[in-house]
Amino acid sequence: MSEKEIKTVLPSYLSAGPHGLGDPDDKRLRTSERKVLIPQLIRKRSREVKCLAEVRAFEKCAKDNGLLVTFKCGDVTDKLKDCMAHWFYNEDFNKECTQIYLDERSEYRRTGISKKHKEQMAAEQQEQHNT
Repeated sequence: MSEKEIKTVLPSYLSAGPHGLGDPDDKRLRTSERKVLIPQLIRKRSREVKCLAEVRAFEKCAKDNGLLVTFKCGDVTDKLKDCMAHWFYNEDFNKECTQIYLDERSEYRRTGISKKHKEQMAAEQQEQHNT
């Protein structure tokens, strides 16, 4: 065993790669990714991309009605729920979100830098550039 080899209980596809974070080219999904992380991404992208008009309508209704949102915004809430459900169960959108997740995971495994951390670094560089 060479000096760089590290013994691990994880399978090689989860502990290999340039940073020991897993094989960047591995496309297998763990149960937690399939049942938690990808559905989370689907909901997020549905809210931010596919159902943006419904989200904005709900936000406006909620802002206008305050504590009465439950009673006054039922129709807007139903439209938002219907839109979210439509995209959550849309097979093509699911495949698209799965591919986005796999691409982000591969990039993380390749570089060792998470998407969130990259965004923070970019924001800090932008701040430094503006000052």
